Amino acid sequence: MRSLFKIVVLSFVVLISCSSATTESESDGSWYVTIKGKVGFPQQGQIVIQELKSNTSSAWEDTITLKSNYAFAKKIKLSEPGYYRINFYNTQVINLIVDRSDIEVNVDGNSPQGFSEITGSRDMDIISNAQKMLRATETMPEVAKLNEDFATAQREGNQEKMLVLQQAYMKLDKVNKDKVAAYLKEQAPSLAVVNLLQNNSLDADEYFDLYLSVADKLRTNWGSYSHAKTFIEKVDKLKKLAIGQEAPEIALPNPEGQVVKLSSLRGQYVLVDFWAKWCGPCRRENPNVVKAFNRFKSKGFTVFGVSLDRTKEDWVQAIEQDGLTWTHVSDLKYFQSEAAKTYDIQGIPYSLLLDKEGKIIAKNLRGAALEQKLEEVLGK
Repeated sequence: MRSLFKIVVLSFVVLISCSSATTESESDGSWYVTIKGKVGFPQQGQIVIQELKSNTSSAWEDTITLKSNYAFAKKIKLSEPGYYRINFYNTQVINLIVDRSDIEVNVDGNSPQGFSEITGSRDMDIISNAQKMLRATETMPEVAKLNEDFATAQREGNQEKMLVLQQAYMKLDKVNKDKVAAYLKEQAPSLAVVNLLQNNSLDADEYFDLYLSVADKLRTNWGSYSHAKTFIEKVDKLKKLAIGQEAPEIALPNPEGQVVKLSSLRGQYVLVDFWAKWCGPCRRENPNVVKAFNRFKSKGFTVFGVSLDRTKEDWVQAIEQDGLTWTHVSDLKYFQSEAAKTYDIQGIPYSLLLDKEGKIIAKNLRGAALEQKLEEVLGK
């Protein structure tokens, strides 16, 4: 049965073992690494190796020549650790993190899901170990029972029961995630750790101390490296949006064209809700927000809706269709909205609950969880 509780699975799914190797270094601080291996079933076409930038676009690429015995060896020059991809005949793709050790890569080469084995990469070993710990929850007998009960509650539309079951799952899952966090915190500066955290394997709000620790290590040891800089910038931005911080100002037009500031709602508990007409999950969540708004508005709760729609017609139509009778603003710039940039919005729905002073006290409360939190702060 497919688990209803999902975890992040990264793209580095391979067989991995470790070995030690020395690398050649240059006077300018750069060094050489050799990537070698064998292809079990060579195909027509090329083998291409690429270095990837932080945005996953190619920064550099070259071809790899296969010898008569199906073996290859490619020496590359590095000035910093990096993310690499080897594309075998546009059929099988292997992602690598390359640091200072030589690496061996053995593949089938004839199928996207073909055999692959990487030897010599400390970073890939870290990712493999972390993934095993993250997946451990899914094999627990308790989770199988939770999944059955969750499916039943979902069919019955029992939101409260679903919330209780989700919380039970999260409690079990947290045990494994705490182990992963402790494991990652022990590691020396590593792009593997950066990759896992950038893919949100561990929630930034819940494990923010880990994010800070990793950023501090990178700042001290790898401050000049581009991927380290990107992660440090991400963490610095997250600091401004952490639980307990004052929410950054938003000042955008309402449907009538008047600029409304988020700070104008001080003195109330405010749900800052990023949404859009085109966002299916947002529209499905709206009835829960409407219910919470109607129940708690007399106790000092309101909603500040920030739309990422592109047209005023779509925006206003969705407000009317869903019966959203609270404050709405938008600059109709999609994810290029100034508010979306300020809050580093990567996907919607996304929401933050603010206290009367405008400080962030919770994020992304879904379904009955929003009402439960409002009961906690405003009373039943």
